[in-house]
Amino acid sequence: MLHRHDLLRVEPGAWDAMLRCNPHLADLPLVADWARLNRPVIVRRRMAGDYADGVPAALPLPPDYGKRRLAFSFASGAVVTVLPPVLLRDAASTAPSAWHPIVAALLNVGKAEGITPRVFGSLLWQHVTGLSYLTQRSDIDLLWSISEERSVASLVERLFRLDADASVRLDGELELPDGAAVNWRELARSGANLRDELLVKTMDGVEIRTRAALFRTPVSLS
Repeated sequence: MLHRHDLLRVEPGAWDAMLRCNPHLADLPLVADWARLNRPVIVRRRMAGDYADGVPAALPLPPDYGKRRLAFSFASGAVVTVLPPVLLRDAASTAPSAWHPIVAALLNVGKAEGITPRVFGSLLWQHVTGLSYLTQRSDIDLLWSISEERSVASLVERLFRLDADASVRLDGELELPDGAAVNWRELARSGANLRDELLVKTMDGVEIRTRAALFRTPVSLS
């Protein structure tokens, strides 16, 4: 079952078939040979016009090429392979040297909380493609997979405190057991009432859920 942020390797034949259905993409820089150069794409949430049983995917072009976010779909029979997630510890070598202290601190948070953070955003794309995605305005975008039983208060508080002192902005999502995700910043800013509502992203779009529907215990900052 596909989840948002899953990385996919696409066979060149499936890539060419997708481009034939989306000729406006074929002439963009880097796009035509993307699959042949073994560069992955990422799973996105479904939008109107997607194949009902297809694979919704996307890729962003690097800033030097317009930073356009390209969305497309593969037919259900297309040959795509789900790749292992890119962990922060593996992408750390790609991060600018100025980020190394905060990356080390984030890895320590993961160790303390028993969660292995995964990367998405600019750091992910630079790491997996070798192209220049990182700029002075880039965030560190991380995905933290949490279990329903886990209290996320400690994790959110640690991230909130790290972000306050970091030289680079921290961002990202908490991934729930059903594959839905909530932005940890929004969670930190919201109240502790279990009836409070939060924006949740799923494969099928966005929806509103109460805190009680997300977590068994209240999540609040001390």
